[in-house]
Amino acid sequence: YSFCTLLRPPTESTKMKRKASAVAKSVLKRGKQELSTDEPHGWLKLYKKIEVMREEGESAPVDTMGCHMLADKSESEPVYKYQSLIALMLSSRTKDTTTAAAMERLKKFGLTPDKINATPEEQIAELIYGVGFHNMKAKYIKKSTEKIIDEFGGTIPGNIKDVTSLHGVGPKMGYLYLQIAEGICNGVAVDTHVHRICNRFKWVDTNTPEETRVHLQAWLPEAYWGSINKLLVGFGQLICTPTKPKCSKCSATSLCPYFKDIEDLK
Repeated sequence: YSFCTLLRPPTESTKMKRKASAVAKSVLKRGKQELSTDEPHGWLKLYKKIEVMREEGESAPVDTMGCHMLADKSESEPVYKYQSLIALMLSSRTKDTTTAAAMERLKKFGLTPDKINATPEEQIAELIYGVGFHNMKAKYIKKSTEKIIDEFGGTIPGNIKDVTSLHGVGPKMGYLYLQIAEGICNGVAVDTHVHRICNRFKWVDTNTPEETRVHLQAWLPEAYWGSINKLLVGFGQLICTPTKPKCSKCSATSLCPYFKDIEDLK
């Protein structure tokens, strides 16, 4: 399920591991727990169980309409990368089906940096109507496109610092962009699904997705950085939903701390 597997084999980064270790040793506190490089007990067995469930179960929306599926691969490389970023910007707080529909409208209109740069913000908002916070996203798209053209020569850079300097692009979006468009895995992309499920599994004890990312990167082997997002997003869409999770349909309950806690309360 790794975007990196599809685009480029993941490589071990000694530098990143040393950085994570150094941060942990500094006794930095984020959220509710002290940052640690210790792997949670039994995490890999649970992870592998979910992999089997995802492989053998039905497809989740992210599998067929996720952001990695929405850019036009027949376009030039700069345009493909631009479309990948726009898909990610639209996807925040928005269902995959709605994002896919908005992307189709944009591509039909002409989803290139030059075309969008010449399009009024109000018209962009109309084209993406239906996605969450469409007016705000139209503003972000317009400002980010201007910066891509004026400062980056029309091509989005392949590093997290420059990508997250764009309006409306945070770490989750930035790391996913690098995985999809560049084949680079140098961080964990954490959305609300990943944040929720990692806390339910007690892999982390955090308050925000960004805190979850920091804690995951401290202990999660780098080989899993590219695969965990799509794996858990699909699992969260189908089984481990935000409300009323479908534990009766989950074959990993014997390994799940969240399920055990629920049972203990009965």
